[in-house]
Amino acid sequence: MQNTYHELTVKLNDDFVDFIADFISNIYGEGLELGEGQIILRSESDLTFVKDALVSLASTLGDSIQMEYTLEEKENIDWIKTYQDSIQPIEAEKFYIFPSWYEPKEELINIKIDPALAFGSGHHATTFSCLEAISEYVEADARIIDVGCGSGILGLACKKLGANIELCDTDPLSVESCKENFELNEENYDKLWEGSIDKAEGTYDVVIANIIADVLRFIAKDLKSATKEDGYLILSGILDKKEELVKESFKELTLEKRTLKDEWVTLVYKK
Repeated sequence: MQNTYHELTVKLNDDFVDFIADFISNIYGEGLELGEGQIILRSESDLTFVKDALVSLASTLGDSIQMEYTLEEKENIDWIKTYQDSIQPIEAEKFYIFPSWYEPKEELINIKIDPALAFGSGHHATTFSCLEAISEYVEADARIIDVGCGSGILGLACKKLGANIELCDTDPLSVESCKENFELNEENYDKLWEGSIDKAEGTYDVVIANIIADVLRFIAKDLKSATKEDGYLILSGILDKKEELVKESFKELTLEKRTLKDEWVTLVYKK
């Protein structure tokens, strides 16, 4: 262990803490600490690249999320163990999501995800709601695609229900994270690629897209085209104040279910 470590503190509107934390976890392989209106990262390596990525993200989103950054060098402590001790497994319908330092539960469908190492551990409201929807709408042998797969947790849930799963993400680090988590769970996917749903072939029984509202609207046509007749489209990552904008983009479909959790909305449509 080095004598010092780097600490990056990100100050932002509390509504966006979970969303930005998920983005950071996708590019940063160590522990995060979440607080009211802030995110703290600690590493023995320089964290400037994370700050630069957040600046780029804010610019891409039209500066709709304002963030302030403080980067410091501090005396080292065993913060990774402290972080691990703070993470608890969760149950979401049929699924038990647990980090590798916990034991699985025989009565549930187990998915092993290390939150410090991957985007999407089930703790975020959107991921949790998607797992609930998957429990209800995904059947064995169905053809599924997870668009913006992140850690691959949703695809793993589908696979463990016996479905055939394809996954994609525009971030190469997400693609690698997804691959690693399938290996960690000793599961196989049918296809995994860097890119979006426009590279998909054919149609799917269920299309899952847990992204953000603006991206869902941007790729709405491709999402609908990829969904089979009588198939389902699970959309999440939608802040409640953006819900009506998303609904407008999918108004020709039948809304089967709406879930609101911690200001985040998940919509299930039938084509």
